[in-house]
Amino acid sequence: MARVIPIISAIAKEMPETLISVDTYKASVAKAALEAGAHIVNDVWALRADPKLASVVAAVGCPVILMHNRSNPASVEVREQLGNAYVGPEYDDLLEDVKRELLESVELAKQAGVKDEAIILDPGIGFGKTIAQNLELNDRLDDIRALGYPILLGPSRKSFIGYTLDLPADQRVEGTAASVAVGITRGADIIRVHDLTEMVRIARMTDAIVRR
Repeated sequence: MARVIPIISAIAKEMPETLISVDTYKASVAKAALEAGAHIVNDVWALRADPKLASVVAAVGCPVILMHNRSNPASVEVREQLGNAYVGPEYDDLLEDVKRELLESVELAKQAGVKDEAIILDPGIGFGKTIAQNLELNDRLDDIRALGYPILLGPSRKSFIGYTLDLPADQRVEGTAASVAVGITRGADIIRVHDLTEMVRIARMTDAIVRR
């Protein structure tokens, strides 16, 4: 709270037209952030880490992003400049497992009173997936979009790009652009980025081609 609440309050005051998303899996932090002016809760554990978070979101009626996550530090290989790579996560069927677990989180949200139209899904690129699995998820995002919820995609500068291109984080703009463009063609509605100017252009151009 000490880190995020002053920033949220300042942005809400100075730029009231700006939508603010708080990245937290803790109900207490989410509640304080929403009271300070945040509009969206982004939970990287998809309501599985703190059972009270779903009720906080439902009470306010704000959108919630449910991200798929099988992160386990024991399954991570770290290389200098390239970052983390998951080497151990096991899936019986990558897409089916991801969809099933996301829908389990959707059910947790609904049971707490979160409305369908407030739910956004995130396949969790970079969280508990191997390089190959991240690439497959990016390419098959339309399978998750078929569940009927808006999709957020967050590939920006992530290590699966670094390992694929053998590049450090500050040289992954082109790889991110490719991931974003493919993701939008496969149904991504929201993208999470670092290189704002470039990715806005990529998103607008891709939209012009596939969502005209």
